[in-house]
Amino acid sequence: MKTADPRPSATPSYFSQELAGRTTASNITLDGGSVAYWTYEPVRVTAETRTILVIHGFRGDHHGLLRVADQLPEMRIIMPDLPGFGSSGAFAAGPHTVEHYGRFIAGFMADLGLGPDTVLLGHSFGSIIAAHFVAAHPGAVTPLILINPIAAPALEGPKGIMTKLAVLYYRLAARLPRRVGLALLRSPLIVRVMSEAMAKTDDKDLRRFIHGQHHAYFSAFANRESLLESFTASVSGHVAEVAGKLTLPVLLVAGEKDEIATLPDQHRLAELLPAGTLAVIPGVGHLIHYETPGQAAGFIRSFLKDHAA
Repeated sequence: MKTADPRPSATPSYFSQELAGRTTASNITLDGGSVAYWTYEPVRVTAETRTILVIHGFRGDHHGLLRVADQLPEMRIIMPDLPGFGSSGAFAAGPHTVEHYGRFIAGFMADLGLGPDTVLLGHSFGSIIAAHFVAAHPGAVTPLILINPIAAPALEGPKGIMTKLAVLYYRLAARLPRRVGLALLRSPLIVRVMSEAMAKTDDKDLRRFIHGQHHAYFSAFANRESLLESFTASVSGHVAEVAGKLTLPVLLVAGEKDEIATLPDQHRLAELLPAGTLAVIPGVGHLIHYETPGQAAGFIRSFLKDHAA
C-alpha cells in the first residue's frame, strides 16, 4: 500500500491555501458562444471590498492573473477567458478585434449584472481592450487599472522589427496545413523562447514556475484563425490612442525592464491621461502578474482606497 510522502515538496507553492476556497467556475453563452469565467469571492467582505473584472493578455487565460487575485483576498474578482482563448470558444460570428472584445465586455457585464462601480483591470493586450471599452462606454466602470499597458504602437520604434517578424510567424502558421501550422504555434521550443525572453527574475524556482505556466496555458486557443485575428488586433492598437477619452482615474502598473511596453512609453502615456497615476515596479519586465504580484496588489489596493466606490 502506498503512503503519502511526509517530506515537504522541494518546489515552493505560488498560491495560498485559501485561493481554492474562494474560487467558483462558471459558464455562460454570449452571442452564441460559450464563455468560461471564474469568480474569486472575498475571504471577508469589508468596506474596501470591490468587484474587479479582469481582462487577460494575448495567448493567456485567467490563470495568468491568479497570483494577483490571490494577493487581493478582500476583493471579489471575476476573470473570464476571452473568446478564442482558454476554455472559451471563439466568437460565433465576426472577427476577433478590439471593438468586438469591447462589445463582449459590455455583454458580459450586462449578463452578470455588473454596474458602474465595477473596477476594470486589463493586462497587456487586455489593457488595449479595457482602455478602448472605457473610451467607448464612459461611466460603465470606475476606476481603470492597466498592468503592463501597451502604451505605444507595436509596429513602430526599436521593437517594430521583432513585431513584424511575429506577424509573419502568425500569418505563416495560419496558412500552412492545419497540423503543421498548429505544431508551429504550439511548439514547446518557441513557447519556451518567448517565456525566457519575458522573465526577468533570477529566482530559479520562480522561472521554472513561469515556464510551466506558459507551457500549460499559452497554447490554449480555439483555432488558428481567431489567434491570428487577435494577434493582429494586439499589434494594431494601443492605449495612448484613446488616452484623452479616459477621464476616469487610471492606474498604470509598469515594469522597469519591460521590453514590450517600455518605461519611456509608460511615462508618455501617463502624461496623456487626464487622471492617470503611474506606479513602476523595479527589476521586472512584462510578467508583473507572475513575478511581483504582491507589489502589484499593493498598488491596486492603495489606488482603490484613494478612489472608493
